[in-house]
Amino acid sequence: MSAKKLTTNDLAHFTGSEVWFRHKLVPGVIYTQGVQYLAEHGGAYWLLDKIASLQLERRIRAEEFQSWTLVVNPDGSGTVEAEDGNGNVLHSEFIRSTDFPLDRITVWVEHGVMLLPSEH
Repeated sequence: MSAKKLTTNDLAHFTGSEVWFRHKLVPGVIYTQGVQYLAEHGGAYWLLDKIASLQLERRIRAEEFQSWTLVVNPDGSGTVEAEDGNGNVLHSEFIRSTDFPLDRITVWVEHGVMLLPSEH
């Protein structure tokens, strides 16, 4: 049996969260059910780890709102970029290889909580 492929429609169903998850490596960061689903079904725990670990940088942590976007290129490479919501780039990083199933995903961080934009 093959694994279900993550779709943007799957993620659109998340409009709030009744359960919160604490990041195991950076316990000051929590995330929603939608972000948990994204990580589990998209094989993207690495993305959560990246976002959470960069919260340890004072300059990034100081931003109450952050918009993190992963863009996957046709060759499997990608870019992870964080902005402050006003178009100011906080972090940008080339990803040599990823098998993330979507072309693009955005995760917001608000006051140390990772959430999908639909969960706002």
